Amino acid sequence: MSALNLPVLDLSLLDEGPGAAARFRDELRAATHDVGFFYLTGTGVSAELEARLLQAAKDFFALPEAEKLSIENVTSPHFRGYTRVGGERTQGRVDWREQIDIGPERDAIPGGPGYNRLIGPNLWPGAQPELKDVVTEWHDHLTGVARKLLRAWALALGAEEQYFDRHFGDPQTLIKIVRYPGKDDPTPQQGVGAHKDSGVLTLLWVEPGKGGLQVERDGEWVDAPPVPGAFVVNIGELLEYATQGYLRATNHRVISPRFPDERISVPFFFNPALDARLPIIELPAELAAEARGVEDDPTNPIHATYGENALKSRLRAHPDVAERWHPDLLAARSAS
Repeated sequence: MSALNLPVLDLSLLDEGPGAAARFRDELRAATHDVGFFYLTGTGVSAELEARLLQAAKDFFALPEAEKLSIENVTSPHFRGYTRVGGERTQGRVDWREQIDIGPERDAIPGGPGYNRLIGPNLWPGAQPELKDVVTEWHDHLTGVARKLLRAWALALGAEEQYFDRHFGDPQTLIKIVRYPGKDDPTPQQGVGAHKDSGVLTLLWVEPGKGGLQVERDGEWVDAPPVPGAFVVNIGELLEYATQGYLRATNHRVISPRFPDERISVPFFFNPALDARLPIIELPAELAAEARGVEDDPTNPIHATYGENALKSRLRAHPDVAERWHPDLLAARSAS
């Protein structure tokens, strides 16, 4: 454990021989069993790519309001595009941030399960064509990091190395480029409220020097400030389900910066195909004995099929999109 409140792991250990790789897997298993969050260094993401991503994010949020609203997410039944400040909710409360949501670039699929409505094209700002290029490069690099992590997790949990590869199908990724504007209220404001991620794995990049992320540990909120060259990594509800609580998804939140400061962050969510159902991993006896079971929260049921978990989160977070495009899904949930 470090003075940073979260463990620090070095992914490059996986390439330094069997002993170093085994040590990384032990640290990975311990970090996500005990905390559910850690810092990850050694990912190979260059400072140049980080700088390009940050500049592209700042350029997007500096666009005239009309340009940003031309790709507003209420025009997308797939929950893609721009969300203005106050347009997203966590636990029913308004989040003080603006963002653009970018998923896999696919054609819409009519019919089928409700979660098929999450499949479709992205909305890109016509005034900033370079955004798509840097986001695509970022996506491709972090996909490789995520796959490497999941293979290490599989071995650390006593499964064969390709366990997650076999059960993921075509990954459902999501990149959020987020700006938290400063607030001058006398009390901290909800940048994003306390929540757990709905999927498997999140890699979070935060603008250097900008705090605000807090993680719940032992019933208290602890700060998780950015570390140069590192991602903040956490697991989601689906990995908790697959390990029956041996690994535990952890509540986290973001406190808004003080005006006139602002904060850019870019979470990358790496998840299985929407129709994938992660089976429960047969843990070794010594690990299974420490599995705590899936946390029972009647207000936030964990679904084994990823698409059901993802749709649950999208409908809650963006009620305006849901009401415009998916009133039948809302009605079905109200009746259940």
